Amino acid sequence: MDPADPADPTTVTVVHVMRHGEVDNPTGALYGRLPGYHLSELGRRMAERVAEHLAARDITHVVASPLERAQESAEPIAKAHGLTTASDARLIEAANVFQGRTVGVGDGALRSPRNWWHLRNPFRPSWGEPYIDQVVRMKGALDAARDAARGHEAVCVSHQLPIWILRSYIERRRLWHDPRRRQCNLASLTSFTFHGDRVVSVSYAEPARDLLPTRQGRGA
Repeated sequence: MDPADPADPTTVTVVHVMRHGEVDNPTGALYGRLPGYHLSELGRRMAERVAEHLAARDITHVVASPLERAQESAEPIAKAHGLTTASDARLIEAANVFQGRTVGVGDGALRSPRNWWHLRNPFRPSWGEPYIDQVVRMKGALDAARDAARGHEAVCVSHQLPIWILRSYIERRRLWHDPRRRQCNLASLTSFTFHGDRVVSVSYAEPARDLLPTRQGRGA
């Protein structure tokens, strides 16, 4: 049997799902899906660090969210392996009605009672894209990357909330959660190991941990 045959359960494929690096965001806005938000100088260093971390891995496919910060985070990884970064809209940031605004309690949009309606349902969530919709698109992107790198390894660059929701689904946890407890720092890797088409393990790493800012900016 072909070792890359999808019917062969012994075929091992690894898909690393990376959160992009730090973004240049001096106003502290929730940038969401807005265009024009690029990596900061520190964010570029983070991306280079992840590329160094993955340099010896058998990466044959690199794909990213279409947003600039994700494409820029993928670039050094693709370059290190002689690849071109593909784009997959399913890896994009979650939709959020507060994008483009500051949302901190006492200093932003949440000061206005008229906006509290958007926070009425933490299970959906009512302020943006439903969790289950994020699962469907992220799982589709994960499986597509697995198929593109069958028997090898792939990298997908995405955003904090969609990555965490995908991991929560794979690990059979509830999708609604405390955002402060997400294990998905800037430039982190959440890696899914497949045997055939089945995920057999999930691991997490922070290659740029020593570069993390003391206070991470808003957005994802």
